[in-house]
Amino acid sequence: MDPDAHRAAEQGSLLLQDQLCFALYAASRSVIARYRPLLEELGLTYPQYLVMLALWEQDAVSVRELGSALQLESSTLSPLLKRLEAGGLIERRRRTDDERSVVVRLTPAGADLRDRARTVPSAIGDAMGLTVEQDATVKHLLRVLTANVIRD
Repeated sequence: MDPDAHRAAEQGSLLLQDQLCFALYAASRSVIARYRPLLEELGLTYPQYLVMLALWEQDAVSVRELGSALQLESSTLSPLLKRLEAGGLIERRRRTDDERSVVVRLTPAGADLRDRARTVPSAIGDAMGLTVEQDATVKHLLRVLTANVIRD
């Protein structure tokens, strides 16, 4: 840790520039804003894009599994799924062997959208301007931070 940042943290600094939470917030808003025009071309919002990424990785998953993968509560996930279903990109069906469980599947249109979305990661990567090593380091540190915060 930078000695100045460490000292500021120890002293309980209330300066905005010293807050990790603000740096995370500002970075998140900036990155999501950069996604917006790319995703508008696909007809998706950022949260919908995350759902589609999860389904392109593994199709036919339960709502519970999808919520876990995305770290979203059912109350947040359900409206996203409704909008994606209304847009013809996914379908939700109750499992025949367990009516309490709902499985989410891509429709052919949802599967086809994957090809159009392939340019998004590289466009965002270019906008971020990180080296491969920096990208890996940032992801690693954010995963550690998330795990630590969830654990506490």
